Amino acid sequence: MNNLEALTASLETRFPDPSKVRVVVGMSGGVDSSVTALLLKKQGFDVVGVFMKNWDDTDEFGVCTAEEDAEDVRRVCNQIGIPYYTVNFEQEYYDKVFEYFLAEYRAGRTPNPDVMCNREIKFGEFLQKALELGADAIATGHYARLEQRDGKYELLRGVDSNKDQTYFLHALNQAQLSRAMFPIGHLQKPDVRRIAEEFGLYTAKKKDSTGVCFIGERNFKEFLSQYLPAKPGNMVDIVSGETKGRHDGLMYYTLGQRQGLGIGGSGTGEPWFVASKDLETNTLYVVQGDAHHSLYSVGLTAAGVNWISPDEPSFPVRCTAKFRYRQPDQGVTLKPLGDGAYDVVFDAPQKAITPGQAVVFYDGEVCLGGGTIDKVHMLEPAGAK
Repeated sequence: MNNLEALTASLETRFPDPSKVRVVVGMSGGVDSSVTALLLKKQGFDVVGVFMKNWDDTDEFGVCTAEEDAEDVRRVCNQIGIPYYTVNFEQEYYDKVFEYFLAEYRAGRTPNPDVMCNREIKFGEFLQKALELGADAIATGHYARLEQRDGKYELLRGVDSNKDQTYFLHALNQAQLSRAMFPIGHLQKPDVRRIAEEFGLYTAKKKDSTGVCFIGERNFKEFLSQYLPAKPGNMVDIVSGETKGRHDGLMYYTLGQRQGLGIGGSGTGEPWFVASKDLETNTLYVVQGDAHHSLYSVGLTAAGVNWISPDEPSFPVRCTAKFRYRQPDQGVTLKPLGDGAYDVVFDAPQKAITPGQAVVFYDGEVCLGGGTIDKVHMLEPAGAK
């Protein structure tokens, strides 16, 4: 069975008569959501395209990329032959995603707004709006798959391992997944491009978007400085205690970061890495070389963990985990701590685990769920020599 046949079989199991199913597709103006709408239309579903405007990204020249994306959605929907609408969630996005984003940076952490955006906006506000439009389901251009087993929904990795986006979808629940469709999760990215080109879709060769969810590509340091005051401070060698230079503000640096420190060429000549941050003294600690214990941890505490299955697993749990997007799976053991928190013990020490980021758990192809990295258990105390 090829990937398109697998998609057809999956949809037929959940929706035996597509003509009676209205699907509202979240369309970004990119090729992935365009092909999502096309495939559903070809399958016979009653498809409606909706463009979400979640951020006012008008630049200093009065150019708004959201308007350009909305125009691309209009063109594609006209090509496919489906109606389209635009909804504005700017206030909801600011309140539910961006405020969280800023709060995490204030706390010296590195947030993952895409996870929150999926939970609160795409499968929250957008899902609710779609239901108001008479939708039976919503579809997005995520590279992920869904299977219904014993009345429960399982979230599976996308077939294209380079594009799999279950990492960003781990916070969804059964109610949200029961209304979700991921039509391109059975496809490789080149196949998505090929389908778009075969049908002459306007977005077939459009560049993929990158950057923060809905905020897009921009000078991140400049953007963040508009909302949070930068407080420069000392950059200190965690081994010798020597001040190596000045940092522009702790919020601009991520644990394990190598680029942009401006202190290369000293000491042994090896690269320097961000080892830790001290908010009280406004100090950025760095270390030379990537073998020092201050860069490694043996475990973490995960907070706010969501289990996709309605049945919590039996503990201790042996599974794999990702601590950042596109990272190879790592073996871990989970033990409950109470109040949605879990102790995650690594099979092997891990480098640059970052508080605020997501830790996501897997059993083979199945995404079990995940949470936020709250605390990191270092290989040795950060100040040890």
